[in-house]
Amino acid sequence: MDTVTRLKSIALNLRRQMIVQARGKGQGYLGQGLGFADFLAVLYFHEFEDHDMDFTRADRRRFYMSTGHYSIALWAALAERGVIDPATLPSYGADGSPLEMSTMEGHVPGVEMTGGSLGHGLGIATGAAAGYRLDGRSSLIHVEVSDGELQEGSTWEAANTAAAFKLDNLVCWIDCNGIQADGPMVVPIEPVTDRFAAFGWEVREIDGNSIVQLIAAFEWAAGRRGRPKAIVMRTKPGKGVKRIEQRERAHFVRIDADEWDDVARELEIENA
Repeated sequence: MDTVTRLKSIALNLRRQMIVQARGKGQGYLGQGLGFADFLAVLYFHEFEDHDMDFTRADRRRFYMSTGHYSIALWAALAERGVIDPATLPSYGADGSPLEMSTMEGHVPGVEMTGGSLGHGLGIATGAAAGYRLDGRSSLIHVEVSDGELQEGSTWEAANTAAAFKLDNLVCWIDCNGIQADGPMVVPIEPVTDRFAAFGWEVREIDGNSIVQLIAAFEWAAGRRGRPKAIVMRTKPGKGVKRIEQRERAHFVRIDADEWDDVARELEIENA
């Protein structure tokens, strides 16, 4: 099996696992998770090696997920990678479950930051990248932020700082899916690529649901020197399930109990 086919198969499995989680609760941040599956498939099953998954190693490549409510996608990836037990996935969002609807550092291995208060991720990752440089570590720091976070001033303060200190070990993945809590983006944030370039970043824009383009973007980021890198990913909320893709509001998805079989079938049809 070639690399692209293998990663597409993994991304499909991640989407299946997300449906299992949301079905167990009847609701969740499924729209963003489905749109984010391809990125996590490439990150955890192509880019990251076994030593990067040893979370006790101080010099590992790290991934900071600023949008903590994307946890449904992260749990799926960590289960697929064997970090957590897949049998626990239906407990997503349940009282007492470590698989919370927004990430909490210290509860699950591989969660590098507490997410949910948007606008913090890039600042935390910038600090980590600076720390790696001071300690003489060469590993890259990857961070994901959403387009909604580009409405937060703290994001741009971090972008300015990273460029000022020429943190070329920092890679920021911007998930541009065009939505926020109550529908479409409120504050215009385009052109995202030009804005990051104006702050002194190396910038590339891709289809965030294309395995081929994601692989190429990781290779591009690893080979650039001198400045931090930003990859603008255009993703589709609900990717792979038409009824979710077509929703006007896909930030938080509630689905009736009798619809979940149809959701699962739609995913298989789209990926047949």
